[in-house]
Amino acid sequence: MKTGYGPLNGIRVVDFTHAMAGPTSALMLADMGADVIKIERAPFEADEARNASDPYSINGVSATYMILNRNKKTLPLNLKSSEGRAVAKKLLLDADVVLENFRHGVLERLGLGYENICQFNPQIIYGAISGFGQTGPYKVRAGFDLIAQGMSGIMSVTGEGPGRSPVKPGVPMTDITAGILLAMGICAALRHREVTGEGQMVDTSLFEAGIVQTYWHSAIAFATGIAPEPLGSGHPLNAPYQALQTEDGWITVGAANGPTWKRFAEVVDPDMLEDPRFSSNEARMENLKVLEQHLNNKLSARTTNAWLDLFEQAGVPAGPINTIVQMHDDPQALAREMVVTQSHPDAGAVKTLGLPVKFSRTPGGPKQPASRYGQHTRSILRGVGYTDEEISTFIQGGVTVADEQPSESNSDSI
Repeated sequence: MKTGYGPLNGIRVVDFTHAMAGPTSALMLADMGADVIKIERAPFEADEARNASDPYSINGVSATYMILNRNKKTLPLNLKSSEGRAVAKKLLLDADVVLENFRHGVLERLGLGYENICQFNPQIIYGAISGFGQTGPYKVRAGFDLIAQGMSGIMSVTGEGPGRSPVKPGVPMTDITAGILLAMGICAALRHREVTGEGQMVDTSLFEAGIVQTYWHSAIAFATGIAPEPLGSGHPLNAPYQALQTEDGWITVGAANGPTWKRFAEVVDPDMLEDPRFSSNEARMENLKVLEQHLNNKLSARTTNAWLDLFEQAGVPAGPINTIVQMHDDPQALAREMVVTQSHPDAGAVKTLGLPVKFSRTPGGPKQPASRYGQHTRSILRGVGYTDEEISTFIQGGVTVADEQPSESNSDSI
């Protein structure tokens, strides 16, 4: 029996984050049912992602903003004003979680840091993402995904091979990983509070998010004292475990262990089973370049789909290298509801990515599209006790902004 929308149903989150890492964390919590109130800058600036509209917009609405900020209510707030800070504190009085990804000390100077909030809400779970964390010699440094990928070692093992230019993975790996890590930490802290009644700070960084991606490579370095180098699509310990060229494209194959290698070789070239250069994983690693060239020559004789059918029949793990658009159309992605369509009041029907964690009793995922700037201003402020007259005064004074456009799709409810 299903018991409600998302396992975090009933948890109130006040979200001060912007850009990507913080909004990713808030997105995870919102998709799992938390009531997320996104605080945006006012009266004019908003979240910078709202303005990332060219050339990536749908009917003038930023695609970046929409995909990261669904399921959230929005409240523009001028935190430089005493009235804006007072509104923020009123929201935080009954909040369960607060999220922020400002540079070190910014919210403290506004009277909204962890120690400040604890004075009136000691049970608060305070989640912080920064470039390098709240402690250590780099704590005051600004951090970006590119910087974290370089400093964490990721870029040193990414690319075509030793001696080539450093390569950054095509996705903002540390931004998104940091957001997921913080959401995980928030859930653990909520569990601790449920047992003890204690709130706490949960702190992670882009740097640490990059470091945890190196478990495998760090293990090699710890064991040998030697820094691993880039291997293209290959693996430092197993072969073949890489991308190989077919007649019309590329395919990935994982056929490193004994039984799988045997099935793979029987499909591609049975003579390889008798070749001493390929008789064991150790031999294949010693002769990796020869093996790679041989396999590329063999696989170039057939199309990707033809090989995929043969490998599927033989029980050999393999897959195509999809473009992002091809991934969106993949039947498994669709079956797992990882690509869904929402109706946005301005952009119309838009596709978005789904929640990657499935719950049998408390399903989550995209429910409401990203809101207009100021869409929920009046309902949020009414909810914490402000009168319509007070809210209008705030709007006129530049403390907040309200989108007054009525729309069935633009409902205040989530």
